[in-house]
Amino acid sequence: MILATSEQSSPLLDYSHKVDHLLKKKYPQRHHHYRFSDFFSFNSEVGSVVDWNDSRNIFAGEDFIVALIEGLEEEVGNASSVVMYSMGRQWGQRDAEAFKIWFFKEFGFDVKQSSLSFILETWWWPFASQGWGNWEVDLNEQKNGFMFINVFDSAVARTLGDVGKPVCHIYAGLFSGFFSGLIQKQLNCIEIQCYAMGETYCKFLLGKQDRIDSATFWQTEGATARDIEKRLQHGEYLG
Repeated sequence: MILATSEQSSPLLDYSHKVDHLLKKKYPQRHHHYRFSDFFSFNSEVGSVVDWNDSRNIFAGEDFIVALIEGLEEEVGNASSVVMYSMGRQWGQRDAEAFKIWFFKEFGFDVKQSSLSFILETWWWPFASQGWGNWEVDLNEQKNGFMFINVFDSAVARTLGDVGKPVCHIYAGLFSGFFSGLIQKQLNCIEIQCYAMGETYCKFLLGKQDRIDSATFWQTEGATARDIEKRLQHGEYLG
């Protein structure tokens, strides 16, 4: 879990001194930092974990996830999913701006000068290192105003187990916020298939509001992820 980048820390996250990533300091031009031990730098003297992109991190276990979700449900009831989505969306919006900065520092050129596939894989692999799971993005329907994102081994769904409903609202918010910030257009997201429903992986629909509204309606009517996918691919959505 990322706390903040050193350049963008708020007064509430004002660290007394900057902690360097030791491997990056030694090899500043190195790009193959994919191993857990390479991506993270642990400083036991000050009790900090810094990743390759100069962000402070904390590691939270499954108990934290359970406590967060159960605490929200106790406080706001069914609105907890909306709160989690909103948290994820704000996180994604902020991370989109941070990503543009560290992408340029890492590769020496702007995100606008790179292919979308490379950008997305570059953005997500640190999340995979941090334990949020692997993903794949289907860009085939991008021109039609939507796309599908599959997440394997979601931290939230894996923790909660088979509860019979979608639970990865923070992921949906994260995708909505990041993609909206990346392309500077309003996009929303909904989880249409979840590991916590007994599926083998989680599936998200990202797109324009009318596509999301249609998928939400069909889902409440009992449509499966495959049903929703087929309908959208055939050009169906609520007017």
